[in-house]
Amino acid sequence: MPIVRRVALLLLLSLYTAFAAGPFVWAAIMSVRTTTEIMADHFALPKVFHWEKFPLAWFNSNYNVYFTNSAVIVVTAVAIVTLVGAMAAHCLARYRFRLNRVIYFVLFSTIIFPPQITIISLFQILVQYGLYNSKLGLTLVYVAIQLPLTIYILESFFARIPSDLFDAARMDGYSEWEIFWRISLPVALPAIATTVILNFILLWNEFLYAVVLITDEANRTLPLGIQRFMGDQLEDVGMIATGLMIAIIPVIVVYAFFSEKLIQGMTAGAVK
Repeated sequence: MPIVRRVALLLLLSLYTAFAAGPFVWAAIMSVRTTTEIMADHFALPKVFHWEKFPLAWFNSNYNVYFTNSAVIVVTAVAIVTLVGAMAAHCLARYRFRLNRVIYFVLFSTIIFPPQITIISLFQILVQYGLYNSKLGLTLVYVAIQLPLTIYILESFFARIPSDLFDAARMDGYSEWEIFWRISLPVALPAIATTVILNFILLWNEFLYAVVLITDEANRTLPLGIQRFMGDQLEDVGMIATGLMIAIIPVIVVYAFFSEKLIQGMTAGAVK
C-alpha cells in the first residue's frame, strides 16, 4: 500500500510539474524558432536553433532599454522595501507602544485592497509632485505597494526570536540600533530572502501601475516593452516568444540562487 501511495503521489507531482512547466518550455522552444517554422508546426522541436533572435530583439527592439529600466527600478525598490520593511517589522514585533497593533492592522489592511482602488490617487499624487512618467515615481509606488506585505511577513518572524537573545545583548552594552543590525537582521536572513524573492518576482512582472504611470518610451519597463512589441509586431510570434524569454530569464536566475533561502524562510519557526 505505501508503494501505491508513493506511485500515486509521484504521478500527481509529475502531472502538476508538466502542467506548470509546459507553457514555459513551449515558449522557450518558440523563442529559438522563426515565425514561419512555428506556423508550419506549432509544437515541433527546432531543427535549427536561431540564437541570433536574442541579440536582434535586444538591440533592434529596444529591449536593452526596457531591461535596464526594469532592473534599476525593481532592484532599487526591493532594496528600499527590504531595509525599511525589516526596520518597521522589528519595531512592531519587539517594542510595545501605544497604537502598535493599530499601526500593524492598518498596514495589514492595505494588502486586501485591489490596486484599481489606489491607482487614480497615485496618479494624481505623482502628477502633483512632478514624479509622473519618471523612474523615481514608479520606484516609490512599488515601495509603497510592497511594503505592507513585507512588514506582515517579517513581523511574524521577528516576533518568534527569543527575548533572551535581546536581553543578553543589552547586558553586553548593545544599543537598540546595534541589536537590530547585529542580531535581528542576521537571524532573520531566511525570512528576508523570502521577501526579496517574492517582491522581485511581483515587481519584475508588474504591469498595471507601470502602464498607467509611465508613457515615455525611454522610461518603459520590460512588461510595457513586451506589450508594445506585441502591438507593433503581433504577427511575429517567434520574436514575441524571444522577448518573453528575455523577461523570464532574470526571474529564473534569482529563484535558482535564492530557492534554498526561500524554503528556509517559509519553514522557519515550523520546528522549534
